[in-house]
Amino acid sequence: MTPAILICDDSNLARKQLARILPQEWQPTIFFAGHGADALETLKKRAIDWLFLDLNMPVMDGYQVLTELQKLQLPVRVIVVSGDIQPEAYERVMAMGALTFLKKPVSATELSVFLQTTVPEKQQTLAQTRQHKIPDVVQLDAELRDVFQEVANVAMGQAGDLLARLLNVFVKLPIPNVNLIEVSELTMALASIEPESKTSAICQGFIGSGVAGEALLILTDSSFQDIARLLNYHGELNSAVELELLMDVSNILIGAVLKGIAEQVDMTFSQGHPVVLGQHAPISELIKANAKRWRTTLTIELSYGIESFNINCDLLLLFTEDSLKTLRYKLAFLMDEA
Repeated sequence: MTPAILICDDSNLARKQLARILPQEWQPTIFFAGHGADALETLKKRAIDWLFLDLNMPVMDGYQVLTELQKLQLPVRVIVVSGDIQPEAYERVMAMGALTFLKKPVSATELSVFLQTTVPEKQQTLAQTRQHKIPDVVQLDAELRDVFQEVANVAMGQAGDLLARLLNVFVKLPIPNVNLIEVSELTMALASIEPESKTSAICQGFIGSGVAGEALLILTDSSFQDIARLLNYHGELNSAVELELLMDVSNILIGAVLKGIAEQVDMTFSQGHPVVLGQHAPISELIKANAKRWRTTLTIELSYGIESFNINCDLLLLFTEDSLKTLRYKLAFLMDEA
């Protein structure tokens, strides 16, 4: 009997990617949900054998779904599929009843090996991934935004995992924010980040084949005390020490996020020397002093927080207009326009 499958992920791209590598004979019985509440409604209405569950979603996240499933005692087998690959995320979902944890983007080989141990042999053949052409149009439509958001989500998860392992903490990873904006709107967008707080910021340029941009890391001044504690720094905090801590955080996050994106688009990024935009100033002042630096259309905002600590960090990737066309072609194999 063909099993009923429910794929729950707020990314349309992620849902399609996963569906394509499931066994061909399962395709007619695959259902989709865009968030946890949607998934629970489906689970209550129909018998589902396998639930592939993302963690970071709007409305209701994966952890909340697992909690509800424990209460409802529904006979569904759960496979968590997430870009949040830090150790504590794995431990939490396994303790909450998940059968396994697969990292995004899901490897067809890894999924095949797992299915071979859990389903009959006749259901093991994986579907072939189709190739798709992308129109030569530079714009951020809903599908392209979804692609960029999912790529950013995977990269953010890898960087969060690195930070979590280094500091032995649980990193909170919200949904990436992707926007195509005019240069004149960029300062307004940046000004909305921690508008009442004093901040310190670093900017670092990067370049690949046909892609260029800058990574902007903004850290609230209130974060330094806890960062110093987590890094086992016991001396007196001053501007020089805080600059060193800022550089440490930026090296971890910027390097890991760019590496995560580069791996997905089959590209290598070269990073320039980090430039300090300012310390202990309102973000509006940092923007005003450096506004001429930024010429961009595609902005990806990643916000990091650390559970139980007063640490808030925003990382923005600012891509040039020329980069958008190149990135679109690089991501062509991820998009399904069939």
